[in-house]
Amino acid sequence: MIILLDDLSGPEVASLIGEHLQSMTLHSPPESIHALNLEGLKKPDVTFWSAWEEDQLVGCGALKEIDDQHGEVKSMRTSTQHLRKGVAKGILTHIIEEAKRRGYQRLSLETGSMEAFEPARRLYESFGFQYCEPFSDYIEDPYSAFMKLEL
Repeated sequence: MIILLDDLSGPEVASLIGEHLQSMTLHSPPESIHALNLEGLKKPDVTFWSAWEEDQLVGCGALKEIDDQHGEVKSMRTSTQHLRKGVAKGILTHIIEEAKRRGYQRLSLETGSMEAFEPARRLYESFGFQYCEPFSDYIEDPYSAFMKLEL
């Protein structure tokens, strides 16, 4: 698997982000969906990567800069055909390494609190993320779980 900085212009990436957003609507009420669309992912404070095996898009992830000490994991998604192959682990490792390279002291994320998000929460826990209070502009929400990793 190779992980590439991506400008979000490819149809495969657009399709995977669309799948990601659609999945969020199946499991969360609209006011509790914090996933970024393509335009949100193209903002200057967001860095987006796609992960590939040969010519197949297998996943993606992004890092949003909150400030010069704090980043947020965004848009972690594994292509449905490549689940449970270590794609998310590889992308998360890449994001954490980039956050450390930038000198961030903390990495945070928001994910769903429902059963459908249990695999994601287990992945984050396995990397040492701990549950925390809402950060940045987030507010307390029964459909959200907030996590942080001190770097």
